[in-house]
Amino acid sequence: MQGLKRPHTTIVLAISADGKIADAQRSPPRFGSPADKAHLESQVAQADGVLFGAATLRAGGTAMKVVNPDLIQRRLDQGKPPQPVQIVCSGSAKIDPQLRFFRQVVPRWLLTTAAGAVSWQERPEFEQVLVISEENSANPAENQDDWIPVFEQLAELGLQRLAILGGGELIASLLAVDLVDELWLTICPLLLGGANAPTPVDGVGFAAEFAPRLELLSAQPIEQEVFLHYRLKH
Repeated sequence: MQGLKRPHTTIVLAISADGKIADAQRSPPRFGSPADKAHLESQVAQADGVLFGAATLRAGGTAMKVVNPDLIQRRLDQGKPPQPVQIVCSGSAKIDPQLRFFRQVVPRWLLTTAAGAVSWQERPEFEQVLVISEENSANPAENQDDWIPVFEQLAELGLQRLAILGGGELIASLLAVDLVDELWLTICPLLLGGANAPTPVDGVGFAAEFAPRLELLSAQPIEQEVFLHYRLKH
């Protein structure tokens, strides 16, 4: 979007060879190799904030921290804090406070509806509670028009680069309003199948003539995986 002051956004996902980000039971996606995990950590280390849906958090239970000392030092040398802000997106904000996520030493923000914000106000778990919509919606990812002011607010709060780690509905809503700049996909050597297994872009989908277009920047095979880097054509 021309003239919109917002963070530069990069989606980072590992997917099966048949295009699934998890199995039909939505088990934690741990099928990526150590090389894929290192790649994910590198992308996270370059970000000022990491955005993900509550279902993604519930599946894994933790945030993707930067643990590599060299990456942490690089952030410090750039005048950044050791860890990027971890931003959970949830309309209901029904998130178990006993998750290990809340014991990790990372800055945490919540992006939710006005109704969802009520239960987390005046609590220590989240440093910031941002309201994406004044409507009592069950899922802020469905309120596509509300993403623009939210992204403007994220920029005002100092986030210049944002890593998006899922899930598919969240990503679909951002693509629908042209708020994605880059996409990293790691193609992993397994087939998950299942009509109900989540994909990188869930929801109702796009008609072919209106589908977001990609420009391939690089394709690098590493052992049994392929790392694809795309730029979104705005």
